[in-house]
Amino acid sequence: MHTFPRYAAADPAQVTTLIRENPFALVVSTVDGVPVATHVPVILEGTAVAGGTLLGHMARANPHWRSFEGSPDVLVIFPGPHGYVSPTVYATDPAVPTWDYAAVHVTGRVELLGDPLDTLDVVERTVTAAESLREPAWEPTAASRDRFRALLPGVVAFRVRVRTQQSIFKLSQDLDAECYSRVRDAAAAENPGLAEQMRRAG
Repeated sequence: MHTFPRYAAADPAQVTTLIRENPFALVVSTVDGVPVATHVPVILEGTAVAGGTLLGHMARANPHWRSFEGSPDVLVIFPGPHGYVSPTVYATDPAVPTWDYAAVHVTGRVELLGDPLDTLDVVERTVTAAESLREPAWEPTAASRDRFRALLPGVVAFRVRVRTQQSIFKLSQDLDAECYSRVRDAAAAENPGLAEQMRRAG
């Protein structure tokens, strides 16, 4: 991913937060020289992305996981909030439109988790991570856990040992204060997730 210094994350926590709040990632690898991508939930284990570990799972019916058997490097993309910015927001002329967005790209060595207990752990931790973003959060019952176990033969879990990370938070930082305020107010009305990213970026 091409990045720009002026759109860099203010601190590592900004990257961690984007991953935690946007866990539906795109995992990319090559199969016979052809890029293959699958949309799957991927969570961060621990608190640090750099040198950290990602955990994910996908349907066993998806042949993509077989490309992980040799523990190759994969690319994991976490897209954050994004949105078109119309020149009508700027109230200036001349003006051009743009697209504001935030994203994190992670590369690392992928490893399949063959033990069913490890797979169950990944599934349950993924649910816990997703529910932590909701209010009220769902707590699985014993019957639901039994259902998880029954589904395990159809699930493949994996971990990614992070080697590199890149991030970009292009949030109209290059505008003057007045225009920036207009863009943020417009996003608040139409795209709350993007407005929240702008608020956090200051």
